[in-house]
Amino acid sequence: MADPTTKPYLIRAIYDWCVDQGYTPYLTVVVDAATLVPMEFVRDGRITLNISSSAAPGLLLDNVWVKFSARFSGVARRIEIPVSAIEGIYARENGEGLGFQVAEASEPPQDEPEPPAPQKPRFHVVK
Repeated sequence: MADPTTKPYLIRAIYDWCVDQGYTPYLTVVVDAATLVPMEFVRDGRITLNISSSAAPGLLLDNVWVKFSARFSGVARRIEIPVSAIEGIYARENGEGLGFQVAEASEPPQDEPEPPAPQKPRFHVVK
């Protein structure tokens, strides 16, 4: 069994530090198929999100997911981000925080070519 990652613990630590200092915590996320964010705000495959308590009510920071509700252009949206997709967390006011390496999203599987159609059986007279 692989050792658990420290990433979710470090994310929570920087989040707590931001809150304690009165700073605004921001997440930078690499968007992939498992990430539920408003796609119209994604630029170059990434999105930056304010996760302060006023901007992200119901914030859940667990070991696998970051989940919350947020308003975009006045419309409430559900946000679900796998911890593995988080590229960084930092304070908006001074840029201090942590960055993480994110594995690039894998390419969708290519369509396999169709197998050749089975040939029609032929009968031969055997003498």
